[in-house]
Amino acid sequence: MMASSTRQGFTPALRGVSRTLNGTKRQPLEQQFQSLRLSPALVPGRRCMSTESGPTEEEGSIVAAPEINMRELYHRFKLAEHARAVPVSPSYFSRTPTFNDRYLALDRFSRTYGNLPVIPTTDTERIAWKTLADLRQSFGEPVKATDYVKCLTIIKRLHQIHPELKPNVVTEALREFERDVQAFLNVPTPIPIDKFGRALGVGKRKASTARAFVVEGEGQVLVNGKSLADYFGRVHDRESAVWALHATDRIDKYNVWARVEGGGTTGQAEALTLAISKALLAHEPGLKPALRRAGTVTRDPRRVERKKHGRVKARKGPTWVKR
Repeated sequence: MMASSTRQGFTPALRGVSRTLNGTKRQPLEQQFQSLRLSPALVPGRRCMSTESGPTEEEGSIVAAPEINMRELYHRFKLAEHARAVPVSPSYFSRTPTFNDRYLALDRFSRTYGNLPVIPTTDTERIAWKTLADLRQSFGEPVKATDYVKCLTIIKRLHQIHPELKPNVVTEALREFERDVQAFLNVPTPIPIDKFGRALGVGKRKASTARAFVVEGEGQVLVNGKSLADYFGRVHDRESAVWALHATDRIDKYNVWARVEGGGTTGQAEALTLAISKALLAHEPGLKPALRRAGTVTRDPRRVERKKHGRVKARKGPTWVKR
């Protein structure tokens, strides 16, 4: 009942308000804007801004500024054509700009001259290319290993182009990746044979060093003034010391006088093997393939791995106890 009576009381009031609003005269929009304009004459003594646009009679007509000729300013004041410096290379903002420029140049040469005739790999000139460490040092940039492998593949492909057809730009680009010292041009100095018919060979293994004089004889072997059986107690060390003579069936044709020092018996025996092999090659260079198959030409670079902090040995960890 209260809600209905309240609704009935509001309705006549709203009707009266609507009649009052309809009876008043509204001003047009232009007159309303005219009344809103501010003029200094209406408010004396105050600084007012007028919304009127356009020049007054006292100010006269406004003359626009002449158009600015930018080309004339460039030549007159020698201004740059760009607001900021534009890098010449697209790799300027990369991590390795110098290497990327070289790589893009090689890739462009590979796509341009990739169809030229090539020669077999066995007939190409052997060149030692720069390693990853050399490139990082020369460019001063952290070159990735994967990028280096890709670059080296393109270099080897361009190097196989026939020398008579290879462009000069490709040759100049490849010359930057060549090492200063060509390892393939290094020829080992041959071991001489003295007036007594002796050849001196030097061998190393771990901490041991051996110097062996090999001369033609009946097969006598002396190590530090002792016979082979007296100096090396283990049979394996005795056989290892003269393995180069056994592999080539020269055990009864040469005498050996050796001086060994440092390390243990195993290291000394293997060092003596390399020393005898080098001296034997001085007498008979044709035995090199047989000695290489026997494994007595190349030095064994393996050494004992150093002990690490927190480990019992190089890699062995301490015993784990649960409680």
